Amino acid sequence: MAKFQDVIYHYRKYWLISVLSSGAMSLFEIIDLFVPYAIGQILNVLSGQPLDRPLQNFVGAIGSLTGRPPDSSLSLIVLLGLVGLVSVGRAPLQPWIGAWFFWDTAFRARRDHARKALEKILTLPLEFYDENNPGRIAARVAKGLSNHLWTYPEVMGQMFPKIFRVVGIFIVIGLIEWRIAVLLLLSFVGIITFSLWGLAKLADQEAALDRYMENTESRTSEIITNIKTVKAFANESQELQRQRERLDREFKVVDYRIHKGYVTLGMWERTIVQSCVFLVLALSLWAVVQQQISIGHFITILTVSSMAYAEVEPITQLAESFARRYGAMIRFHEFMQLPAGQDAGNLVVDPVTAPQYRFTGKVELSHLTFSYNPGRPVLQDINLLIEPYQTVALVGRSGSGKSTLVKLLFRYFEPDRGAILVDGQDLRQLDVTAYRRRLAIVHQEVDVFNGSLLDNLTYGNRHASFEEVVAACKIAQADEFIRQLPRGYATTVGERGVRLSGGQRQRLGIARALIMNPDVLIFDEATSSLDYESERAIQLAMRSILGTRTLIIIAHRLSTVREADKIVVMDQGRIVEVGNHDELLHHGGIYQRLHSLQETGELLA
Repeated sequence: MAKFQDVIYHYRKYWLISVLSSGAMSLFEIIDLFVPYAIGQILNVLSGQPLDRPLQNFVGAIGSLTGRPPDSSLSLIVLLGLVGLVSVGRAPLQPWIGAWFFWDTAFRARRDHARKALEKILTLPLEFYDENNPGRIAARVAKGLSNHLWTYPEVMGQMFPKIFRVVGIFIVIGLIEWRIAVLLLLSFVGIITFSLWGLAKLADQEAALDRYMENTESRTSEIITNIKTVKAFANESQELQRQRERLDREFKVVDYRIHKGYVTLGMWERTIVQSCVFLVLALSLWAVVQQQISIGHFITILTVSSMAYAEVEPITQLAESFARRYGAMIRFHEFMQLPAGQDAGNLVVDPVTAPQYRFTGKVELSHLTFSYNPGRPVLQDINLLIEPYQTVALVGRSGSGKSTLVKLLFRYFEPDRGAILVDGQDLRQLDVTAYRRRLAIVHQEVDVFNGSLLDNLTYGNRHASFEEVVAACKIAQADEFIRQLPRGYATTVGERGVRLSGGQRQRLGIARALIMNPDVLIFDEATSSLDYESERAIQLAMRSILGTRTLIIIAHRLSTVREADKIVVMDQGRIVEVGNHDELLHHGGIYQRLHSLQETGELLA
């Protein structure tokens, strides 16, 4: 569970430059108070009243150095010079300390945490992505980073310096009239405490709203992703109505509860502030009438106290901005605290020290048992030996555990009992990244990135030559349709490969897998959703690969596994039959019944 300190620690890498830059800005804010003080002293000089003793001594020292008498003229010149030094002299420095360092730090932190967020995305377990769609994840990361980016310059560059400015005002007034300073301090603390109390309640509402809005944005992302399905089922009106209702609920909470709360809080703040300003004016005026302070001190107190109360609204507005963003920042840190999955690969691979594996392709499953939920095993005591360069098909009804077995082979999950051995080595003893680079898989739905065909083909092996790419595409029956595209291998395929047909994406996936030159190649229901012509092309591609490496084929359509060296029939998480096509047909078991159902055109259960 993320906490407030997680938001603070977001910038701990830059604590030194943060303290120095914020301290410098605070110093400028305090030095700036000399101007109203000096104006008050100028009024004293003009009205024939004496300067404060420290200034008298300073003017006397200047007179001694210059040989001029410390009269009113020299006093005015010295005061004017000090005002010019404070106001004009700091002008070229403050933008660099403020605008440069605060935003430079914010930009650097955003870059660093964006990298960490990407690392987190790459190391989270697969089941996290089964429960959270891309829109939800991207929105949480983007909003968290953006809110941190905008909050840091406001807090470190404005809020803290303003607070130091107010502290400096207390000190100035305290040196002139301590009773007014005490009143100012108590009123200021009371106003800020009241504001923070109100903002804390509103921050909780903001956090709840942020979670609700995240779900709304997630649904919008799903609509975009599944727009073809929405249109095909003529559900535009239903989706619009659903999102309208959610947006209306958001509006009511934002406008009538949260925004109204901020306005009400601001109303009370302003009323109290103006009352305090009036009270300070009355007390200061009374002190002048009673000749307790000079006119210059009256002007100084009135000016700087007004400056202090004027900072209440900016400080509370900054606190309000922080409260509005707090929920999104906390959600970001909750995401960053999610534990990495067991399937996480290495994010940094040193080509010199990283292990380089090369396998014959011998795979042995020994007493393999696995369950997603305790007490409900998906695989039970699986024993299977796959020899090098052998083609093995896994068939069975949906839910029999075929795809789960492949996930274990890729080390997306660890088995509950038993082991998977490759060339006699337990997978758990191997470097997961180096091991996976010796495997390749062609899924039922081939993932395609928005880019050129060549970029997609070489995704698993960026060092492949163009000749190797073309050779793999010819084997995969993809070269012919690629060369017919407007720009051939340089053609942009669009988001998720929308410009390619299902069969073309499948052949692209096969070519991409071949370019990796894997020791074990897996086809996970690669033809189950294709038309006959596309299926035939895929079968020709698969046939040309037989015997070149270990092949594992998961198939619903038994026509794709006839030529397999070994067909493994699974049912309810167990291996129930093993043999080639002819042997299993004569055996008269589950495989024969599945084959008969498909031959008669019935659906495979």
